[in-house]
Formats: sequence, structure tokens, C-alpha cells
Amino acid sequence: MLIGEYDGIEIHRKEKIIYVNFLVQHRVISTCGVNGGLRDDLEGIANHQLCEPSGHDRKVLTSIAESPVDYLKSVFEKYELSPEKRALLGTAANMNYAAVESQEYRGLKVVAISTGGVETNAGRAGDPANIYEKDGKFISAKGEVDEPHGTINTIIIINKELTNGAMVRSLVTAAEAKAAALQELAVNSRYSCGLATGTGTDQVGIASRLTGEIPLTSAGKHTKLGELIGLTVKKSVKKTLALQDSLTPQSQRSAKIHLERFGIDKKSMMEKICRFLNEEQSKLLKKNFVNINRDSVTVAATSALVHLRDKIEWGILPENCLPEIFSSYGAQLSASISGKFERIGYYRECLSREQMGICNHTFTNFICKSFALGFNEKWE
Repeated sequence: MLIGEYDGIEIHRKEKIIYVNFLVQHRVISTCGVNGGLRDDLEGIANHQLCEPSGHDRKVLTSIAESPVDYLKSVFEKYELSPEKRALLGTAANMNYAAVESQEYRGLKVVAISTGGVETNAGRAGDPANIYEKDGKFISAKGEVDEPHGTINTIIIINKELTNGAMVRSLVTAAEAKAAALQELAVNSRYSCGLATGTGTDQVGIASRLTGEIPLTSAGKHTKLGELIGLTVKKSVKKTLALQDSLTPQSQRSAKIHLERFGIDKKSMMEKICRFLNEEQSKLLKKNFVNINRDSVTVAATSALVHLRDKIEWGILPENCLPEIFSSYGAQLSASISGKFERIGYYRECLSREQMGICNHTFTNFICKSFALGFNEKWE
């Protein structure tokens, strides 16, 4: 099925694949294991769903990793496409959830096609890793290489010619745009207590049309090309995550979600809060946790504490000011739950006597104490 037609390209979707056919010659840069790198001789780029997002037989993934050339050939031959002159991105994301976005400025057009999922594989650049590559094989310190699920794949088409340097710079701009999309969605890393900047298996392919005109030399943020790449990638990544993972700004309006990267989930969060409540109040909180957790003012106060905790860890705020900062903003959280903002001074005094710190256990305990302090007074 033809799902898009732009200057010099066609975008098709069939079963588990989306492929871009070049109607004229393009320069391509991609992260693909086969036919990747910088090329001027390709006929197109494709994105293929190679397995289910979870629970799929690991043998499928192992065989692909061991024989990527055979995998590429089998996919393209199935869809009657030339395997020698195409780059292939692989993912577990549904091709029906692909998002296509385009932007244009004075004849310069950029099209981005993204698929993605981040539920289990989102990570932050610099997170701890346990896999290294040696002699063509990936080795894990744990004995086996886990197959992480969750990948953001993006194909970007530019209707103007770029220099080789500008092609490389476009990769940087696209990566920054993807990270910005995840930042605006407050996506947590699954491997650290930081916010995610991508997944561990993200791939990208960028094609620029060889027009014979003077090529564009920059794709940085100060250029219109960089702006268009940033806008299309950010919009397409957000849209595909909404379709694949139901991940939207509204779905992220949750105190629990903002705290998950510190090792807490719904069950443990309720248990921690209930330690500071009597039996009757505990039952009431558990029955109404969903509404309390998603209350806008409560989410605002929780996310403020989370952000301040990050600022202390990053060294922007001095740790010796932590007691004043946490007791003040913890009191704001208590008041958001009780509704009694005139009691902020009292809450601040109570919380100033609590243990405070930025380590996960101490920080989440303090948050839960702030919740309980407000809930204790909510119906008085």
C-alpha cells in the first residue's frame, strides 16, 4: 500500500514492513548493520518488524544477530525488493503505528517516518551496561545476553543534496530531537534513576536527494534544515509512542510515574505511604490511590521534588541546602493532598525532622511521608 509520495520517493507499507523507494538517486547515511554507513548507490531504506514486542522465541533474535545478511536477504526477497541495494532497520514495533511527519521551508522539505516503543528498553546515555563485543560476538558478564525490547527507528528523507559532513551532522540533530521528545514525555530510564534519552537499540537512516545543485553544508540547530529535522523527528517519535505504548503527556500525569526511576511501583508506593497511616486511612487511600496519584496539583508538587533532587545530584544545587529545599517542597506536596495550604508551615516543621537524602530509598520514603502527612488531614 502506498502511504506517502514526496519529491523523488514513495513510501509503502505491506504486512510487517515499511519501505521507501528512491525514484531518483539519494545519498544515504544509516546505522544499519548491512549496507549501512554512507552510501550513494542504494535504491531505498526499509523498516521491518522482526518479532513480537515481548515473549517471542529468542532463537529468532539470535539467528538474526548471527546472520544479519541472511535476515536482510530473506526480508527483501519476500517483498520482491533488491537486497543488495537497500538498508534495513529492524524492530519489534508495529508498522501500523508508524508516524509520518513532514515540514517545509522555501522548497526545502524533510519527511520523518518513525516507529517505536520504550516500555522496557528506555535508557539514558552513559547508563551502566553489561554487554561488550569481542571477535564479532556480544558477551555479557551475566553469562547470557538478554534481548531487550523497545526500539525507536526513524527514516528521514531530505529533498535537497547534503555534503557528507552535513549528512553526519543530521544524525546528531535527529538524535537530539529524539532525546527532546522523550524528555517532554518524561520517559524514565530502565537502567538508572535518570530520564531516558533513547533506547539501547535505536536505529536511523537518512537520505538526501542528489539534485546536482550546490549541496547544503550544515544540519545544525541554527539552520532551517536542522530545525525541520528536529520538528519532524520530535513529532513523529511522540506520535508513534502514543500509538504503540499509549504514551502521551496525559498518560504521564502521574506521581507514581515520576517516581518509578527511583525503584518504586504502585504497590510499594502504597505500602510506604500506608506505614504512616492508621488502618482505616490506609484502606481509604488504597481505594482512592488512582485519583490521588493523577491529581494535577499533586503531580506538580511531586515532579518539583523529583526535579530538585536531580538538580542536587547534578551539583546545580548544593547538597547542604537539601533540608531546607526538601522540607519546603515536601510541605507543598502535603498541602496539595490535604487541600489545606494554610498548613504549609506546620507540614514544613514536621517534615524537617524526617530523614532526607537523594539515594532512592531515602528519597522515596520522604515523598511517601509527605503524601501521608497531607492525607492524614484531608478529611479533618
